[in-house]
Amino acid sequence: MSSTALEAVIFDMDGIIIDTEPAWQRAEVEVLNQLGVPISVEDAEITTGLRIDFLVSYWYQRYPWPNYDNQQVAQQIIDKVVTFIETEGQPMRGVIDALNLCQQKQLKIGLATSSSSDLITAVMGKLDIKEYFMAIESAENLKYGKPHPEVYLNCADALGVHPSLCLAIEDSFNGLVAARAASMQTVAIPAAELAQQSRWQIGHHQIKHLGLLTKVLG
Repeated sequence: MSSTALEAVIFDMDGIIIDTEPAWQRAEVEVLNQLGVPISVEDAEITTGLRIDFLVSYWYQRYPWPNYDNQQVAQQIIDKVVTFIETEGQPMRGVIDALNLCQQKQLKIGLATSSSSDLITAVMGKLDIKEYFMAIESAENLKYGKPHPEVYLNCADALGVHPSLCLAIEDSFNGLVAARAASMQTVAIPAAELAQQSRWQIGHHQIKHLGLLTKVLG
């Protein structure tokens, strides 16, 4: 792909900018197990990329528990992940190099995430990268989160770039579906243990880490 065909790069956050997927899965299992939901970390991989309220609803539909309060359970999970970010949060490999590369190529930089504003704030503060982003969009208050394309379309709109001239970078299948549905060009960076799965073929490109983004942008 020639970067001349692009005007913007839009990053997902969890699993792309910061290594939070294990924390999400750990928090999800911990909180839901306490409610009697018999899931493992492997089960939690199914919900990667889903917005937190959809995630809680997903498990409630399968293993209903008494006194259902989606917002309360979601907040318990979020609080655990925020604590993880603030204490242990690490950038994913090649993040700063990728952000600098986009700037060098004069590409606009956006963020499109299913995560809530408190998580975005925690990540931006921990990694000190907020100044790179010209638009930050969350699906937190949208009617639908990923795999619906709305958060990506909103980010393209905020950047003032047509979706087809945006490159979306995703680690989750749900996120990749969202970006494709928004008519964006896509890069999949799945977790190493999932990288051989055939489903990633819906992405235009697949790389191992952000340090290899030069292969895509040229």
